[in-house]
Amino acid sequence: MTASSTRRTTAARSRLAAVGSIAVAGALLLTGCGDQTDNGNDSGSDTSSSTAPLASKLPADIRKAGVIKVGSDIAYPPVEFMQSGKATGIDPDIAEALGKQLGVKFDFQNGKFDQLIVGLQSNRFNVIMSAMNDTKDRQQGIDSDTGKTVGKGIDFVDYFTAGTSILVQKGNPKGIKTLDDLCGKVVALQKGTTSEGIAKAQSDKCKKDGKKAIELQTFDTDPEALLRLKQGASVADLNDFPVAAYNAKTSGGGKDFEVVGEQIEAGPYGIGVSKENAQLRDALKAALDAIIKNGEYQKILEKWNVTDGGVTEAKINGGS
Repeated sequence: MTASSTRRTTAARSRLAAVGSIAVAGALLLTGCGDQTDNGNDSGSDTSSSTAPLASKLPADIRKAGVIKVGSDIAYPPVEFMQSGKATGIDPDIAEALGKQLGVKFDFQNGKFDQLIVGLQSNRFNVIMSAMNDTKDRQQGIDSDTGKTVGKGIDFVDYFTAGTSILVQKGNPKGIKTLDDLCGKVVALQKGTTSEGIAKAQSDKCKKDGKKAIELQTFDTDPEALLRLKQGASVADLNDFPVAAYNAKTSGGGKDFEVVGEQIEAGPYGIGVSKENAQLRDALKAALDAIIKNGEYQKILEKWNVTDGGVTEAKINGGS
């Protein structure tokens, strides 16, 4: 995917929806990043390395320490967010399951997203888990905006797939199924996001197909757009798939919204690992394959209502 269509494609880019405005007002419990310090939270098991089935695959220093330090921008529910002082969400839950296989704890350390790769390469973290897209540019250390090489690049262990989703009122009263169904209708969404770009491109397609353009209503925050949808003043909101799914599950006790259609421009999230630490990378891949096989991975996705983003096997550097 290009820089304009990939969530978190460069360090300077925000997530598909701005971090601080993911939740429906009053519906989601979201504790912000605060001062973005390194006060982190353990997400791991009590399984000792001596009994964990894949402990021997880890580098000796990590196995001895019993901890994998995780760099993460912990402010994007349901992928990762702070709740009661603890890192919570899809990533911490997957990390805990991986920890059972590897016999270590995953210590989530909060940091600014645009500093996570730098922190990884300076050995501040062992890995990155922060809903980060696996892209060729990141693998090769290329700045997607300038095309210039800015670093050595990192490796990824791909563990989830996410794109943009269409969120509609519960029961889908307007019968929206695809982007084509939005032609001539009002769509409310957050300005400056990838979703806005997708909606504008679709509006152009509508006109080329001889249909009416989409009437876009853009807002500073996603909760404002979601409120318009809830009130029936728009027919849809476009949002990052995990966030859309979480809103559908939580807003109004699950009675406000639902997700329709397939994900749009989906790509892999990857666990970032230094290219100099192939042993850790391969250990994480083996652990991820193990939890996919034993069903723990599926249970986590079901818990967070994001099963559509599941993968059937771990891949290394599968992004494009």
